[in-house]
Amino acid sequence: METIFAKRRARLLAMKAMRENYVPGEKLVTCPRCGREIERKAVAAALSVCPLCGYHFPMGAYYRLSSVLDSGSFRELNEKLMSNDPLHFPGYGAKLDAARRKTGMNEAAVTAVGTIGGSRCVVGVLDSRFLMGSMSAAVGEKLTLAIEHAIKNKLPLILFAASGGARMQEGILSLMQMAKTSAALARFSEKGLLYISVLTDPTTGGVTASFASLGDITLAEPGALIGFAGPRVIEQTIGQRLPKGFQRSEFLMEHGFVDRIIERFELRKVLAALCRMHDREYCKKALCQLVDTEIQEGAKKNPAACLAPEKKGSDSAWEHVLAARRADRPVGSDYVRALCSEFYEFHGDRRFGDDPALIGGIGLFEGVPVTVIAQEKGTSAKDRVKHNFGMCQPEGYRKALCLMKEAEKFHRPVICFVDTPGAFCGIGAEERGQGSAIAENLLEMSRLKTPVVSIFIGEGGSGGALALACGDEVWMMENAVYSVLSPEGFASILWKDKKCAPEAADKMKLTAEDVVSAQAAERRIKEPEKLTTQNMGSVLEQLREELRRFLKQYAVMEPEKLCDRRYERFRKL
Repeated sequence: METIFAKRRARLLAMKAMRENYVPGEKLVTCPRCGREIERKAVAAALSVCPLCGYHFPMGAYYRLSSVLDSGSFRELNEKLMSNDPLHFPGYGAKLDAARRKTGMNEAAVTAVGTIGGSRCVVGVLDSRFLMGSMSAAVGEKLTLAIEHAIKNKLPLILFAASGGARMQEGILSLMQMAKTSAALARFSEKGLLYISVLTDPTTGGVTASFASLGDITLAEPGALIGFAGPRVIEQTIGQRLPKGFQRSEFLMEHGFVDRIIERFELRKVLAALCRMHDREYCKKALCQLVDTEIQEGAKKNPAACLAPEKKGSDSAWEHVLAARRADRPVGSDYVRALCSEFYEFHGDRRFGDDPALIGGIGLFEGVPVTVIAQEKGTSAKDRVKHNFGMCQPEGYRKALCLMKEAEKFHRPVICFVDTPGAFCGIGAEERGQGSAIAENLLEMSRLKTPVVSIFIGEGGSGGALALACGDEVWMMENAVYSVLSPEGFASILWKDKKCAPEAADKMKLTAEDVVSAQAAERRIKEPEKLTTQNMGSVLEQLREELRRFLKQYAVMEPEKLCDRRYERFRKL
């Protein structure tokens, strides 16, 4: 019987989606971006995306739902809820009637329960064809009821924003929906549930300033207009022309407010993966499978045995420094790609910008969802400049903290790869609080209620490295270094001569062997004499083995015990 109803629901959704795309007598559509005429069926086949230039046409609510939900899983919520002209605003009733006739919808929002890639979730979609998707009391109520349904049933929530903002004809009642939906999302977040916000064209006004900006993860379609005040209002206010691309999704990601831009054709796949990676039962099962897996014979007897490097007494500390700085040495992204599958990188600190010196996101390690954060130096000369040689700005540390707090919410282990000469020192970095950004990371990492391991893969310079190394364990590659500042800086300050850097390196006790002896790190990772991406296989195997051990030991630990143990780790130093 359920199968019959599922087929009926699938047909109903398909019919509503088809209605949104059907225009009698029009076989061609003109693309607003490239100006060319394309067959309407070709645009429809590409999910309302121009096949010539990639322009994303506005998408009706039911069509949107049909593109992301599994067939037959659609169940609409509160379908009959609609605005009733609460202020008796002149002409408003007629506009509502016209919008209903035009769209076949009762209001500008459709909410539903369904599955995406088999993961059950609550989905809400605003439709810009209905009075620009504006926020009425009914829209706010629909969204709030959907949020409450997700809370009651412990389901992930996905909201698609497409709105011009407040519905003026409902005055203060429209404004109050910003507070109502935000309050509902606060309760939702307290339950430890996942909220993904998807920003589409346009997302402006009160919608931007409320639920659309409150996601655990914020995705956006390419080229979407996103902002609080509209471009015309801004230009009229400041008397200036706005730069090209201003308030578009790419601009928002560059300035730290969007985690990732997703093409429409891959959105369903990404949403399915993110829902799966945040599913507590899935994560628990994956972790149990890992725990049940036997580790290698040598590691079973002695977990550190496979990592114990051969002591190279002939190598000076300065030689380790030079090895850590080699241009052909593997960088953070190399380790992320090699150790994680289905890695989804996220951008931005939700405050100011996105720092390319630090990459981070969610991936799978041995099937277990993990948050991965890596300082990135880059490889080629151009790439190194782009990544600022691995020297993070405040935005990089704040991006890392955002990722770690999201990991904490879902008790997802965090893996950090450290490789930096130090935090970037510059006027802008100081203006935006470089010191306070590092301090905040130290504070929050010390009490993070999820396992954290930090792996030094090259240079570990001062507070810029420590900001990602206040976890449960620290491991160091055999030729990695970790110090209070660079040997050149040390020599310049104490001896007024940076040429004494090699001598300074010996005095600073900065090698992996020295740091482990000082109990500031737990492990040394053996590496080939000249480590490159071509010969890092043995290193990766060691890391996999040790990461399995780490997850088995720490992922099942109670949060309070985890934090107490972490405190004692630093307390003894």
